[in-house]
Amino acid sequence: MIALGGVIALVVPGLQPWDQMDVISIAGAFLLLVCVVLPDSAAALVFLVVVLAGWLLRAPADVGWVTVVTGLGLLLLHLASAYAAQLPSYAKVGRRSLRRWLLPASIAALLGPLVAIGAAVVRDAEVPGSLVVTVAALAAATAAVWFAAGQSVND
Repeated sequence: MIALGGVIALVVPGLQPWDQMDVISIAGAFLLLVCVVLPDSAAALVFLVVVLAGWLLRAPADVGWVTVVTGLGLLLLHLASAYAAQLPSYAKVGRRSLRRWLLPASIAALLGPLVAIGAAVVRDAEVPGSLVVTVAALAAATAAVWFAAGQSVND
């Protein structure tokens, strides 16, 4: 799942007509390999920053399907890395463990496109404070995933 999410996040922006810097693909591929081998390292965070930097430097400002698919790839990489990093290297993951991870992952995967659509609608409506609305929607999505996973403040 880590590799799949990373490949999606690297390939989708790389295939677009805007010119992405080669260093993004090279650094991203190296970091993705480290993410897969060492999921409990900071490589996943650095991978997210590299893909984001590539997007901010050259991509168009419009919210489109490329933005949503890239975001879902990053979301998959992030969730899979976080899940794998919680487990010791000798652990066997069974159905019960995967079921606990499946609900928050499904909620996050559904809320990602909904937040993107909401951000696009608010942007087209030219509502003042649309950034605040987008950040609030992302905070609500994070809270929904947190509570669906059965987390508590003491965890």
